[in-house]
Amino acid sequence: MEKPYVLGLDMGGTNSVLGIVDARGQVLARISIKTQQYTDINDYVNALYEEATKIVEPIGGFEMIRGIGAGAPNANYYTGNIEQAPNLPWKGIVPFAQLLEQKFGMPAKITNDANAAAVGEMTYGAARGMKDFIMITLGTGVGGGVVVNGQVLYGHDGFAGELGHVTVDYSENARMCGCGHKGHLEAYASATGVARTAKEIVTTTKKKTLLRELDPNNITSKDVFDAAEKGDAVAKEIFDYTGMMLGRALADFIHFSAPEAIIMFGGLTKAGKYILDPVVKTMNESVMTIWKDKVKVMFSDLKEADAAVLGASALAWE
Repeated sequence: MEKPYVLGLDMGGTNSVLGIVDARGQVLARISIKTQQYTDINDYVNALYEEATKIVEPIGGFEMIRGIGAGAPNANYYTGNIEQAPNLPWKGIVPFAQLLEQKFGMPAKITNDANAAAVGEMTYGAARGMKDFIMITLGTGVGGGVVVNGQVLYGHDGFAGELGHVTVDYSENARMCGCGHKGHLEAYASATGVARTAKEIVTTTKKKTLLRELDPNNITSKDVFDAAEKGDAVAKEIFDYTGMMLGRALADFIHFSAPEAIIMFGGLTKAGKYILDPVVKTMNESVMTIWKDKVKVMFSDLKEADAAVLGASALAWE
């Protein structure tokens, strides 16, 4: 009998979500574990397996699963390795696909987390019917998935699309990025970047803001959103700044691959118009006239957990 299900794993810098997916693209059940909790990759894989055991039991166990696909930071589709990921607890080169195959006893494929989200969006979401689009994931970091003529762009070594690591600030006091370089988009336009901007404003200015009621070291992007919703001018200024940095970068990405749309996905998109409006404004101000007001900027229309899980699971059907 044809095995009717696959597993899709969305490994984030903070949380990892594993789901059972059927052939129609429905996520039937999911589990979540804290990525940072496991300093040893083997402990992480063991924890995944233990949690997965609980959700596969009702469908007949692992023998009903065809394979496992995973989207992870710095994952190399060609080699199956996670390589030098700045936001994960495991450094160096991790043979992740091999570890999954050994533990789960089934074929495993991995790709960059943003590429997985792009595949999910193209198959099941806002990018259905599109052959040229860019996926931007705005979470702990900033990821990119570039789709050209219906194919994910991997490049010769498997790492194409690291859009969060384009340089947007060349000044002397540019922020340090998690990858060890300065001035990268990720340091400004991620959820972490929003928190850093908030901390800078609270600690270096006397501007009146609700954010002063919080410990500057513990401010989150959600705190900034909550303040913006209450009409806080500084919170709106933080999103304007974030959107400006991201919008400029998106203009450059358009110059590179002329996408039909740019689709934004991840926790920061919950800020809605506060992030979208300045992004679109700056992007259209910065892009060449031939693309002005031509490229759609949209939020993913898949549930946040589903896009990357579905995209990762698509690898397992191959």
